Amino acid sequence: MKSKIVLAIMVTLFFSCKDVKEEKKTDSTQVKKEIVPNTNVEQFADIKVLRYQIPGWDNLTIKEQKLVYFLTQAGLSGRDIMWDQNYRHNLKIRKALESIYKNYKGNKTTKNWKAFETYLKRFWFSNGIHHHYSNDKIKPGFSSEYLNELLTETGAVLQGEAFEVLFNDKDSKKVNQAKGVDNVGLSAVNFYGPNVTNKDVETFYKKMKSPNKDKPLSFGLNSQLVKENGVLKERVYKSGGLYGKAIDEIVKWLKLAKNVAENEAQADALGLLISYYNTGDLQTWDDYNVAWTRATKGNIDYINSFIEVYNDPLGYRGSYESIIQIKDFDMSQKMEVLSKNAQWFEDNSPLMAAHKKKNVVGVTYKVVNVAGEAGDASPSTPIGVNLPNANWIRAAVGSKSVSLGNIIQAYSKAGSSGRLKEFVNDAEELKLEEEYGQLGDKLHTALHEVIGHASGQLNPGVGETKETLKNYASTLEEGRADLVGLYYLYNPKLQELGLVTDWKSVGKAAYDGYIRNGLMMQLIRLNLGDDVEEAHMRNRQWVSAWVYEKGKVDNVIEKITRDGKTYFNINDYDKLHNLFGQLLRETQRIKSEGDFKAVEALVEGYGVKVDQNIHAEVLERNKQFTSAPYSGFVNPVLVPERNTKGVITAIKVVQPETFSGQMLNYSKRYGFLPVEN
Repeated sequence: MKSKIVLAIMVTLFFSCKDVKEEKKTDSTQVKKEIVPNTNVEQFADIKVLRYQIPGWDNLTIKEQKLVYFLTQAGLSGRDIMWDQNYRHNLKIRKALESIYKNYKGNKTTKNWKAFETYLKRFWFSNGIHHHYSNDKIKPGFSSEYLNELLTETGAVLQGEAFEVLFNDKDSKKVNQAKGVDNVGLSAVNFYGPNVTNKDVETFYKKMKSPNKDKPLSFGLNSQLVKENGVLKERVYKSGGLYGKAIDEIVKWLKLAKNVAENEAQADALGLLISYYNTGDLQTWDDYNVAWTRATKGNIDYINSFIEVYNDPLGYRGSYESIIQIKDFDMSQKMEVLSKNAQWFEDNSPLMAAHKKKNVVGVTYKVVNVAGEAGDASPSTPIGVNLPNANWIRAAVGSKSVSLGNIIQAYSKAGSSGRLKEFVNDAEELKLEEEYGQLGDKLHTALHEVIGHASGQLNPGVGETKETLKNYASTLEEGRADLVGLYYLYNPKLQELGLVTDWKSVGKAAYDGYIRNGLMMQLIRLNLGDDVEEAHMRNRQWVSAWVYEKGKVDNVIEKITRDGKTYFNINDYDKLHNLFGQLLRETQRIKSEGDFKAVEALVEGYGVKVDQNIHAEVLERNKQFTSAPYSGFVNPVLVPERNTKGVITAIKVVQPETFSGQMLNYSKRYGFLPVEN
């Protein structure tokens, strides 16, 4: 699960001639010089592109650096998969637009060209034609006539539906989570073929039975579901199957990574991941996740494969992603205390006794520094991750939780206090945020991932959450984990554990920030009149709106209007803490019992519709700020240096000069898929 949120036998370091040759093919880079570190790259539309550093890189051994490099190359090799998963015409459109961008010799000072350039950058950032957060189709600021001119002048080709969809209303929403509609049919995401419906999906997977009912397989995670001659069938992602050419490249680099693994457990896990990619077998996927979860030793870890299901309106199919991580030794040591006390948090939660785990196992927490990202994790990245997602593995084996330290730091350096000052109610709230807000955010991420996602259990006989709660499963799970974090952020236990020196101030700052964001500030990301669609945005709104409404009797959260501006002020933090506990108890009950009617009422009643007057006001107040509401990153480039025999002797970290340069370079180096798959 993402918070918007990580392995192979010691063998010789020498490679076959074929391995060395294959490494050399992908070493070229368009990075021309090493630039002075600077967080900000550029800003366009509603996007700010940043850089992140890799702290501690020079402290790694050459073997560890090779492991990071090979894993990073494996991740990038699957980049095109995410593009095709997002929309069936994305690769075709990207090829045409990039060809125009590279070959156009005309006037580049015109309004039309600037609009084209901005559209292409937004397209790159979102891995396709739909906005990375809102899921709405991105509207070009130029006409179809102008695009035809560019195509003619450059010789690029874009025809038929792939051309027309840029300008018409078709496929307007990548993921449609609306109530009472055919979500699959109305979602443009390329997980399902034409004419596949919600009912088709549910019927198809109801017939599938896991060999062990206590260890249900993740049916649908690694395939596209299509109709052929009226018959439903899966196109499995694997070597020789769908996305096979890219998967073969991923496997090539994973094999090299396995050769330089830090320990046997890492090597074994990587071997199972390679086997999974070669076969597409979901039992192997579970075996891999068990091995990966248990492989906790070493300085390097990674995420790679089809994992998060947020982009599937019904929560079956996983989006491709990759995150390569280096342990942050100092912060991980400080935060390990949460993992060691996971059982205390479970025992003292407000959950019903039947919904508490009697033995919380294997929860590991690390602060890591990202060394490279791809697919669904790039350019827009999470700040924390908790995996694996299978409930039975979490219960029987445990999970890994990570906080992406250098990503959080880069966000912090690029931030601005102006917007905060506009929306806080008073000087006291501002002071709390400035002194304790960043610590509160870090702790909330840690509690969300380590304690939240690991907490609670399903009732005996209740099916997987994606089956019982359907299109509300993701937002319910994220809200539930948020509530665990919120409940414990305002608790003296944090001070007792040495994580804070003033638990009340940290808790107050965290509560202020959550309510301020959930009821107001996150609305800057929506167009006026839009419903809330994204799972994390929905959960922040339904959590905030629920406690606001339930606390009206005691005026727990007060809505204040001053000088024509709206503010939300928390009058009683103790009672708000109690309300968070009540809602946590209810959300766990919904998940444990698989209560679809209750989750539908909760999300639709509190998380979807927006107060239009407040929304209009928030957008107006936000106009004064030039900082974009969304941020993402270019990745540092790892450049191997070799001796005369072709053996890697060092790996240098170089920052890319431009966002456009990195995107074009990625398309050139990692474009392994055809435009139609």
